[in-house]
Amino acid sequence: MFENLTDRFEALFKKLRGQSTLTEDNIQEAMREVRVALLEADVNLEVVRAFIDRVRAKAVGLRTVGSVTPGQQVIKVVHDELVHLMGESNAALNLATQPPAVVMMVGLQGSGKTTTTGKLARWLREKDNKKSLLVSLDVYRPAAMEQLATVAGQAGVDVVSPRPDGDPLDIASQAVDQAVNGGYDVLLVDTAGRLHVDEELMIELDDIRTIVDPVEILLVADAMTGQDAVTVAEAFNRRLDLTGVVLTKTDGDARGGAALSIRHVTGKPIKFLGTGEKLEGLEPFHPDRLASRILGMGDVVTLVETAMAKVDLEQAARLQDKITKSAFTLEDFLEQLGQIKKMGSMGDLMEMIPGVKQALKGQDLSMADGQMKRVEAIILSMTREERRKHQVINASRKRRIAMGSGTSVQEVNRVLKQFVQMQTMMKQIGKMGKKGFLRGRGMPNIAPNLLPRPPGRPF
Repeated sequence: MFENLTDRFEALFKKLRGQSTLTEDNIQEAMREVRVALLEADVNLEVVRAFIDRVRAKAVGLRTVGSVTPGQQVIKVVHDELVHLMGESNAALNLATQPPAVVMMVGLQGSGKTTTTGKLARWLREKDNKKSLLVSLDVYRPAAMEQLATVAGQAGVDVVSPRPDGDPLDIASQAVDQAVNGGYDVLLVDTAGRLHVDEELMIELDDIRTIVDPVEILLVADAMTGQDAVTVAEAFNRRLDLTGVVLTKTDGDARGGAALSIRHVTGKPIKFLGTGEKLEGLEPFHPDRLASRILGMGDVVTLVETAMAKVDLEQAARLQDKITKSAFTLEDFLEQLGQIKKMGSMGDLMEMIPGVKQALKGQDLSMADGQMKRVEAIILSMTREERRKHQVINASRKRRIAMGSGTSVQEVNRVLKQFVQMQTMMKQIGKMGKKGFLRGRGMPNIAPNLLPRPPGRPF
């Protein structure tokens, strides 16, 4: 989402490095470049001015302190101001009330409210062990209630099943009663999408708010709309006094203006970021972590949290045992690919590792996911015996595997060659024993060569 902005900041910091003192002149030039970068990212003009003024005031006169150069100090200043701009810290949901805590989801039609409602219910169930009830008040859009019921089923939570031609206010009242009587912790209310200029529907939102008495009113805003998302947030906030924002479609071709502008303009925090259509595509919004990503510094904390949440620890322990016993097979390699896929796309993972994004600059990381699928297809086309004992794979078996996976014999050979190389590394680790393994000595790349290869080099 912030690729262009990251590139701009990287170029800026490169210019500032090595200077003994930052003067008015070079700061002025740097701030001019930052201004252009922020405006290109569709950041609100008022926000750009405030950000530039704060950075300039702190940057002018910075001098070398020990081994820390002014350029490095500017990076810290910019990082701190980005964090300040986006809200200092994560703003968690406030569910500290007599159950059920009502969360009201509002926004424009097509912003992703229904999917986000399901994502949030799943997140509350898995992270906070909350029992949620979902209800749709959208009697205007065909099949809206059926869509929420489908999403609720996927999230493993309950849903109210009202008449699709019912009155939204009556449905809201019934949902509150059902949530109270059913002992639910949270009631998530998915309202109908509406334009902020539609006075009749906005009045309906006011009435719904009175009936359900929500502890949280979350605006679901499409990050792809840039400054329009900020305008929408302002309008809904004036009418409903929002408690927070959920930005959706942040994995799309968004320039980041909404994320950098909403808090400053509305005073309301971004609480979650949504990616994709899958229900696991929701993450709490941490300004400090996002600022690090924007500046190309990675996000190791989120990477570790993702691994802890999605990696099967028992499976990882079994893998460790096999490595120490030099018994690593293609079946184990296939399990590792599955573990990596659970954590998200290769592009997202690489963005979280400090320095990797810059090292792979210019390469299409989306190709890595495609290559991973091809490797997976090749291994899946093998028999169980072949996966456990790759030495039995002869020329005729390779042709069968290539045909079954839709690849070529050359690609099959390449995967086998990579696996043999990896087995050699595993044996070396096995000789170190578990203590050496746990200390990370010689830790191998479990899934080598899955990143895009330079032009001209085959699979």
